[in-house]
Amino acid sequence: ASRDGASGQGWGRARKATVASVASASGSRRVRRPPSLGRVAVVIDPGSGFIKAGFAGEHQPRLVLKSSSWDRPLLPAVLGCERMGGVTRAHPIKHGLVVDWEALEGLWERLLVGGLRVCPEQWPVLVSDSPSAPPVGRERIAELLFEALAVPACHMASTALLALCSTGAFSGLAVEAGAGVCHATPIYAGHSWHEATFRLDVAGSTLSRYLRDLLEAACPHLQLQSLPRKAITQLKKRCCYVSLDFEGDLHNQDRQHPVSVCLGNGSRVCLSSERFCCPEPIFQPSLLGQARPGLPALVFRALQKVPITLRKRLADTVVLAGGSTLFPGFTERLEMELEAQCRRHGYGALRPCLVAKPGRGTAVWTGGSMVASLHSFQCRWITRAMYQECGSRLVHEVFN
Repeated sequence: ASRDGASGQGWGRARKATVASVASASGSRRVRRPPSLGRVAVVIDPGSGFIKAGFAGEHQPRLVLKSSSWDRPLLPAVLGCERMGGVTRAHPIKHGLVVDWEALEGLWERLLVGGLRVCPEQWPVLVSDSPSAPPVGRERIAELLFEALAVPACHMASTALLALCSTGAFSGLAVEAGAGVCHATPIYAGHSWHEATFRLDVAGSTLSRYLRDLLEAACPHLQLQSLPRKAITQLKKRCCYVSLDFEGDLHNQDRQHPVSVCLGNGSRVCLSSERFCCPEPIFQPSLLGQARPGLPALVFRALQKVPITLRKRLADTVVLAGGSTLFPGFTERLEMELEAQCRRHGYGALRPCLVAKPGRGTAVWTGGSMVASLHSFQCRWITRAMYQECGSRLVHEVFN
C-alpha cells in the first residue's frame, strides 16, 4: 500500500510526531551541550542538481538554486568544473559527494549573504549530508562553516533521516532519487544503518542526458545538440512518466501516448516511447550499459540487511524523497516491483507501505526545517566554543 497527503495538510501532525521523536532520542549523548540558541536557524540542503535554503520553521525553502551557479575566472581544468563562455562553471557536488570544496564555500557564502541576506556569524546552520558520504566529509563541512563562514553553531543530518522527519517518522526506510544519485537507507530511532545503505549513480541528470540521446536517435534532423540542457530537463519533467509494463508498452504502439511539444528553438518534437523510456534506467540501469541492480532491488536489499525483528517496522514506512520520484507512475512501479521482490525471495508476508507526499521534491529541506525549529532540538547543535575546544573530529561523536 502507499500513503499520500496534501503538501501542507500534514505539516502540523508531522511536526508533532517529530517533536516526540527528537525528545526521545535526546539525552543519550556524552558531549556537553550548549544552552538554547534562541535564534531561528538557516537550513541548507545542498544537492547535486539544486541547493535549497531557507529558515527553520517555514514550510518551503526561500531559495532553490542550481548547484552549479557559481562562476569563477577561467582556470586550468579541475575536478568538478566545466568551461562555458570564458569562465569555469563549478559543479561542487556530483553524485551526492563534494568534489570541489572551494566552489562549495563560494556557493554557500553567496547563498547566505546574497540570497538569504543574512550575516553568517549570527545564524546557526543545519546542513543535510549524503547517506553515503565519507565521514571525513563532515569534518570538512564543519571547517567550512566555522572557519570560512564563522557561523555560531551547526548541525549535520543525513538526507535520509530528514526525509523521514518530513513525514513525522523517526524510523523507516528512506528511498531518495534526486539529480545526481539514488539512495535506499534504513533508519532506526534516528540513526542511519550505514551497512544496509545502497546507492545508485543513475538519477535525474543521467535521465536528462538519456532523453537527449533518445530524441537525437528518433529525430536526427532537429539538431538537438544545440538545445540547452534546461530545455531537455523541462521536457523530461513535463512529458515523461514511468511505465508499469515497460516491455509491453515498448512493443505495442497502441499503448503509447504520443505528444507534440514546441522546443525553445522554434521546432517541434514528437515524443512517443521516449516518454516512458527516459526514466526506465532507474529501474533498469542495463539500458545504459551498467551491470548493476535497479532501485527496487536496492530497496529490497536494504530491507534484507536489517535484523528480522525490525524488518516489518521499517517496511511499514518507506518514504520517497527527491525530484526524480515525481514522475507519474514512479510510486506504483516501485511498489509493484518491491512486492514482487518480497514474494520472489520468500518474504510474502512483508508488505512495504510507501509514503509519497506531494511535496517530496523538497522533503529533505522540509525535514530539516521542522527539526531545527523544535525547542527539544536546540541542545543538539555544535557551537563555535565546542568546535574550538574539540576540533572537527567532534562531528563523529555528535552526529553519528
